Amino acid sequence: MRIDWLSAHPGHADGLAAAHVQAFGTLLPDWTVEQALAELRAHDRAATIPSTLVALDGAGDWLGSVSLLAEDHPDIPQYSPWLASLYVRPEARGAGVGRALVARAVAEAGALGTQVLHLYCKPDIAGWYRTLGWRQQELLRLGPLEVHVLAIDCREHP
Repeated sequence: MRIDWLSAHPGHADGLAAAHVQAFGTLLPDWTVEQALAELRAHDRAATIPSTLVALDGAGDWLGSVSLLAEDHPDIPQYSPWLASLYVRPEARGAGVGRALVARAVAEAGALGTQVLHLYCKPDIAGWYRTLGWRQQELLRLGPLEVHVLAIDCREHP
């Protein structure tokens, strides 16, 4: 497995957009595949915010992705920047792909001068992020869902 910027592999944007909407649609019920694709296509530069990292297998097929965003939800603008849309294909789960994507995103955010990176997730996933060094920031409601806002100090996790 290798991790690279989506901007170097734009052909994967369509598949990622569909997977993201299917996976995260409950958090953003009005989000469409077209909107997700437009967002991913806007991540056309490496090592910047916004951008997307993609995990690739030996054949160059995508295994998962994660994004760095300045804003991830209009109802919580007080936190920025964000680790967002971590997604690993079901058949690649349990092999460390998600862990590697998160570690790389935190390192890249730190290299860009970010001191604290944030994310929000459903309660059942928050514990997994805590094992990676993320700490609880806030528990709140976004629409119909209760979510955890977590944070990590990029300087402590290079």
